[in-house]
Amino acid sequence: MMDPQQAARPILIDGLGATIKRNVNAAIHRSTSPRFARPSCQEGDFRPARPPRGRVTTASLVNALVVLLLCVLLTPVASAESIVQQRQSGPVSIDVTLEPKAPVIGDTVTLSIQVTAEQDVEVLMPDFGDALDRFSIVDFAPRETIDDAGRTVAKQTYRLDPPSSGRHVIPPILIEYVDRRPGQQQAPEGLDAYEVLTDRIPFEVASVLPDNAAVDLKPPMERLAPIQPPAPSRWPIFAAILILALVSLPLLWRAIAAARRRKRRRSAYDVATTRLSKLLRDPRSTGPQIDEFYVGLSYIIRKYIEDRFEMRAPELTTEEFLTSIGQSPDFSADHQSLLREFLRQADLVKFARAQPSGEEIERAIGNVQRFLEDTRENAPMINDEFPESESDSENEVPPEDAAPKRQIEEAAHG
Repeated sequence: MMDPQQAARPILIDGLGATIKRNVNAAIHRSTSPRFARPSCQEGDFRPARPPRGRVTTASLVNALVVLLLCVLLTPVASAESIVQQRQSGPVSIDVTLEPKAPVIGDTVTLSIQVTAEQDVEVLMPDFGDALDRFSIVDFAPRETIDDAGRTVAKQTYRLDPPSSGRHVIPPILIEYVDRRPGQQQAPEGLDAYEVLTDRIPFEVASVLPDNAAVDLKPPMERLAPIQPPAPSRWPIFAAILILALVSLPLLWRAIAAARRRKRRRSAYDVATTRLSKLLRDPRSTGPQIDEFYVGLSYIIRKYIEDRFEMRAPELTTEEFLTSIGQSPDFSADHQSLLREFLRQADLVKFARAQPSGEEIERAIGNVQRFLEDTRENAPMINDEFPESESDSENEVPPEDAAPKRQIEEAAHG
C-alpha cells in the first residue's frame, strides 16, 4: 500500500509548481514596469525606482532577462501543438480541437467544437458543459455563422482548467442534426434527429517538477484531543416548552370545542325521532294535553322538513307550506297527500278546538313516523340544539314550562 505522504506528494508538487509559475509571471510584469519598485540585494529592503518617463532602464532589462531565464529553467515549455479530430456524418462535418497538446499543470486548455452543415440542415449543438463536468470551465464562447456557400458553421469554444496533473480524457460529445433538405429523410425512424458522437480525446497534463524529484514532507501531527463543549444551558429548553404550551393552548381549546360540536351533530332524522319519542311519553288524555301534543307533533314535522330539505317550514302558514311542497321535486305525491292530511287535522285541533279520537291520534303519529322513515336516507348532519335534554333517560321529566312555551310559539307561526 502506498504511503499517505507519497500519495500526497504529487498533489503538493503540482500546487507548488502552479504557484511558482504565477509568481514568475508577476515578477516579469513588475520588473518591466517603471511603476513598481526595484528590489535591492537585501531581502525586505525596497527602494523606489524613478526611471525617466517613457524609457526603460538597463537594470530593469537585466532583471527581466534573469527572471525569464529562471522561468525557462524551472518550467517546461508546453507544446503549442494541438490535437485535432474530424468526423463526417452525411451533410455534417465535425472538427474537435484541443490545445495545447501537452499542457502543464496550471495551463488552461482550449477545446473547440466546430460543426459545418450543408444548407437546410439544422444543427443542435450540445448544452453548456455537457460531458465536461470533470473540468473547471473558465470561459465559454458559442458562435454560429453562415459561410459563402450557405453552409451553417456552429462553433463552441471552451477554456478548461484540468483539476490535476496526469492523464485526462475529453469524453465523447453528442452532436445532433435534422436534415431538412428536399428529398432527404429528416431523422432516423423513431428518432427526432440524427446523432453523432465525437471520439474520446486523451491527453496528459505534465507536472512542473520531474518525476524523480524527491520532496520530503513533514510527518503528520498527532491527533488533537477533541475540545469539550461547555455544558449547555437549560433555560432555553424551559423557555421553548413555555412558548410551546402558550401556543398550543388556544389550539387545544379549539380542538376540544370542535370535538364537542362534532359530538352534538346528528342527522336530522335522529333528532326528529328523538323529539318524537320524547313527545310520545307525554300524557294526552285531556283536551289541553291533546292540543299541546298536536302543537309539538306539528313542530317536529315542520322542523324536520326545514333541516332535511332546507325549507323555512316553521315560518310558513299551512297553506303556504302545502303550496311550497307541491312545487318541490323532493316530495312525492304520496308524501304531499300525507302531509296535507296531517297538517289540516293539526290545524283543526289547534285552532278549531276539535277533539280527535284515539284512532285519529294514532293515525297522525303513524303518518309522521312513516314520513320520517321514508325520507331518512341522505339526511344531513345538523347541530342538536338540546343534546342533553333529548338524550335524557325515559324516567327523567323535562321542565314543565319548556315544551308548552316552544309549542305556543309554534302555534303562533302555524
